[in-house]
Amino acid sequence: MTSLPFTKMQAQGNDFIVLNGLTTELPLLNVAFVRRITERRYGIGCDQLLVLEKSETADAAMRIFNSDGSEAANCGNGLRCVGQLLMQELGKECVTIALADRDVHAETTVNGICVDMGAATVTDSTDAHVDIDIGNEHSVFFDATEEFPTDRNVEIVTGQIASHVYIDIIERGSGRTLACGTGACATAAAIWFKEGEVRPLTIEMPGGTVTVSGCAKNITLEGPVRKTFDGVFSIY
Repeated sequence: MTSLPFTKMQAQGNDFIVLNGLTTELPLLNVAFVRRITERRYGIGCDQLLVLEKSETADAAMRIFNSDGSEAANCGNGLRCVGQLLMQELGKECVTIALADRDVHAETTVNGICVDMGAATVTDSTDAHVDIDIGNEHSVFFDATEEFPTDRNVEIVTGQIASHVYIDIIERGSGRTLACGTGACATAAAIWFKEGEVRPLTIEMPGGTVTVSGCAKNITLEGPVRKTFDGVFSIY
């Protein structure tokens, strides 16, 4: 194998390389390869690499690699991008995508692609932040009076007007990104926890907005995604 077909997609500026292992033989997905293909000057460039594989329980399984080569457990925006891609390729109105710990359903709506993200659990809280586990771990900060952790994703709430919330994002393994789907869900779950009220929230990130609704036991993430281009990556 000397070349590898790929699809580039983005959701609110959170960009992804998608490798389709359902139809293409894949190379060894080691740290060196992931870093090379995700690097923005010598590779294609992206926040995360998404790899589709066969699944016995879903239309496809999805693995998620950060740009530093580490593997992530969940990615809301990536799920929405892959959901759109699979629906187009399979001719379905909805698809199921298997992660390591859950199966996620994706469907097309008038506002883009909607995925059910499963449960978000509060694991710790202080006056400054709330820790959320949504398949991957997040710390949502409301007050920057504590040191940010480096072993999880960090969302900083920079403002809130009624149901419209503004956040900045630092993703583990990728650094600052324009958007993060699980981060938007974690932010909503943290606000619901602090306010004691569950309601749909518009989460505005530097790259765009998504809507988070449902409840902490079954969060729904909705917003537009776009395929930007297809290409072929030279492996050697």
